[in-house]
Amino acid sequence: MEDVLDLYTAPADPARPLVCFDESPYQRISETRLPLPAAPGQLERYDHEYAREGVDNLFLFFAPFQNWRMVQVTDQRTKRDFAWCMRDLVDVYFPEAVKIQLVLDQLNTHRLAVLYEVFPPAEAKRICDKLEVHHTPKHGSWLNMAEIEFAVLKEQCLARRIGQRAELVAEIGRWLAERNSARMTVNWRFTTAEARIKLKHLYPKVEPNLSNRP
Repeated sequence: MEDVLDLYTAPADPARPLVCFDESPYQRISETRLPLPAAPGQLERYDHEYAREGVDNLFLFFAPFQNWRMVQVTDQRTKRDFAWCMRDLVDVYFPEAVKIQLVLDQLNTHRLAVLYEVFPPAEAKRICDKLEVHHTPKHGSWLNMAEIEFAVLKEQCLARRIGQRAELVAEIGRWLAERNSARMTVNWRFTTAEARIKLKHLYPKVEPNLSNRP
């Protein structure tokens, strides 16, 4: 936990950008009846019934110090999808970085070892060498700032019925353009010092006796 919190308060280093990464499913749904249009004194009305159109996976990259985020819409969230996201992170989004400080949760696919299952060894190592991974603790994925960006995305863009994949991609694209253009970021305030006070129950109980050094 402290490892991730220290990253958030360290000075920004363009050569070593901080990137938070997360993923989330999105259920596409469509209307079964046309909404009733708005009228004087009456909002537009929707029927409670809907049709399920399929589930997509959303991969989100968020660089808080660069005020930048990107979302990839995929069919699923396999190890292969994760590996290709890491390759895009290194080669497409931050090709000039010396090292990318990458924050991930403890999901089973979030391991750089999976790159060796997807790419030839030399290519996998090339990508791994550009990434410095920092995992959030188990049951502590809320420490990943990408989760905050997902909450904003769902509230501002996805809190309505979207039935078609092309429409979903287009809507997310507009949201990305507006939020990146406005240079929005997350003002993270929870520090290591506060964690030691507010979350002291998570720390092991150690008696402060320095005289019994082994």
